[in-house]
Order: sequence, then structure tokens, then C-alpha cells
Amino acid sequence: MPEIATSEWEIVLFYNPNHPGSQKTLAYAMGEGLPLRDVDIIKNQFTGTQLEELAGRLGLPIDGLVNKEHPHYDKHYANADFDDEGWIKIMRKNPVLIKEPIAIRGHKAIIVNTPSDLSRL
Repeated sequence: MPEIATSEWEIVLFYNPNHPGSQKTLAYAMGEGLPLRDVDIIKNQFTGTQLEELAGRLGLPIDGLVNKEHPHYDKHYANADFDDEGWIKIMRKNPVLIKEPIAIRGHKAIIVNTPSDLSRL
């Protein structure tokens, strides 16, 4: 049973409020009047099961959720080789390392590269 509650009627947007791309995506969604439930990933920590579910919905391995372009990754984990459990622990402890924003509507999920990607949902 899924842990992330979704609906065909609204977009669930997982975002980091300190990331400019997320701020733009959230502003775009609100400006377009899209039905939205926004989830701040810094304040609302993911469970390991939720991270596994997100990766599965996106068709990615667990480490595919890791933002390898983030300075924190380069500084601490660039040469690391973790299994799925290890990456889950790292992302739960350091949510800034999670690729975002991630948008879900119903069973469809995307990593948002530009705010207009939301129209694909």
C-alpha cells in the first residue's frame, strides 16, 4: 500500500523552499491556479518507505534521487559507494541532497526541471 497519498485531482509538489528552482515551480503552480498540495522536504522528513516509493514512481534506483550536483554531495559523498539503505539514511539526514522539485498527480510522477513541466501531469 502506498505511503504517499495522491489524487488525480491535485498535484503533490515536494520542494526545498531554499532552492530557487523549487521557488519558481511553486510560484508557477500557484500563479496558474493548479490544484496543489505543497510539501516542504526540509520540514517534513521522508520515511525510508516514502523515498523507495518516490524512486519507484519515478522509475529510478534509490541513488537516482540523490542530487549529485549539490555542493554537499561533492564535499561529503562524491566518492562514496552506498547500498540503497545507506543512501536512504543519507537523504533522510540531509534532505538537501534529494533531487527536487518532484511533482506527483495520481500515479504519474516527474522531477520538475522547469516550472512548465507541471503541465505534463
